[in-house]
Amino acid sequence: MSRGKHFNVAIFVPHVGCPRQCSFCNQHTITGGAGQPAPEDVKESAYTAFRSLGDRVRQAEIAFFGGSFTAIDRAYMESLLQAAQKCVKLYGFTGIRVSTRPDAVEMPVLRLLQAYGVTAVELGAQSMDDRVLALNSRGHTAAQTLEGAKRVKGMGFSFGLQMMTGLYGDTDQTTLETADKLIALQPDTIRIYPTVVLPGTGLEDLYRQGAYRPQTLEEAVALCARLLPRFEEAGVRVIRMGLHAEQEVEAQAIAGPYHPAFRQLVESRIFLQRVERELSKRGPGAYEVSVKPNCLSTAQGQRKENLDRLLQAGFRVRLLQDEDVPEKGFVIKQERNL
Repeated sequence: MSRGKHFNVAIFVPHVGCPRQCSFCNQHTITGGAGQPAPEDVKESAYTAFRSLGDRVRQAEIAFFGGSFTAIDRAYMESLLQAAQKCVKLYGFTGIRVSTRPDAVEMPVLRLLQAYGVTAVELGAQSMDDRVLALNSRGHTAAQTLEGAKRVKGMGFSFGLQMMTGLYGDTDQTTLETADKLIALQPDTIRIYPTVVLPGTGLEDLYRQGAYRPQTLEEAVALCARLLPRFEEAGVRVIRMGLHAEQEVEAQAIAGPYHPAFRQLVESRIFLQRVERELSKRGPGAYEVSVKPNCLSTAQGQRKENLDRLLQAGFRVRLLQDEDVPEKGFVIKQERNL
């Protein structure tokens, strides 16, 4: 389940439905080696979440992730949806969310999803650059993402997209262009995943051959600190940044910018940039910066990195907590006797 006010009861349907293996994908690692879930597993997960969430269940969705949900065996897919639909009616979940490929959302399957009460459909676009898509064996084009988006939106589903940074053949510029093209599709939500090299993938082979250089953590944070405001300013909710914090991923990641608290690193960098811009208008000196208490950790950065960077730039900052400061905002006051 996700942090914040919205929750997912995540049901992973690993690998089944995928017509090919993309360069970056090893669902066995991502899903912790879990097998294919049965309808009873859906019911058990939903019941466990219901008991844990209580009244908050009405802020939760049953979500099918991993693989390409709409491309799996039709009878199997319907059995999972039937189980999920029963749980929605029985426990009061807000709906059902599915994740799939852009080229696997033909009208008949969308009508089927609608009949089973699916409320949200996410398309794994990953990139809107056809060269990058081909290099990473995605098996679909940017045009198919555009067509899939039109169908999903036209059927009235809540519409989500997924993109990746640091793919083989990708650059910061092509990633930013992908973001702009995805924003133009007017999704309700977006997930952003920096590429991590996992064992048993095509990227592992390219990495060991020296043909692929993954992003460093710093590069991924810097790029995503440009992406996050881009989406938020366009009214698109960024509901995930970085792979889920799973022990298997952390233990087996060969290279790339995996971090269990990746989003916080990005939000902390954005905060640093905003504060530094404001302080630069005032000049070097000692300052008090007030933030909302729940933003203190983000403001100071991991191991107080933001304070160290500001000090190196000539700004000695003391952080204060103030409930009256707006969420993600700050108030600066110069101190003369610090």
